[in-house]
Amino acid sequence: MVHELKIERKYFVDILAGLKTFEVRHDDRNYQPGDFLYMREYYPDKDKYGVLEMICRVTYILRDPAYCKDGFVIMGIRRMDIAKEDIKL
Repeated sequence: MVHELKIERKYFVDILAGLKTFEVRHDDRNYQPGDFLYMREYYPDKDKYGVLEMICRVTYILRDPAYCKDGFVIMGIRRMDIAKEDIKL
């Protein structure tokens, strides 16, 4: 499964640099290990997308209520060096 997501530039850059290896999201898409996240750089103050994008693979899912707010999921992610077009749907 491929999930298209907006991501603020400050978080996008940290993932790109290898500093951020997780993503916290509303658990509204049934995220699973092995899913792909098509992440698009987003500027919320302008309500516009930037030009940068990347693909990450979900490596781990944490839904434990002891660690996650109700309705949220924490995903371990790994940036992939592939284009969206290379993912088999």
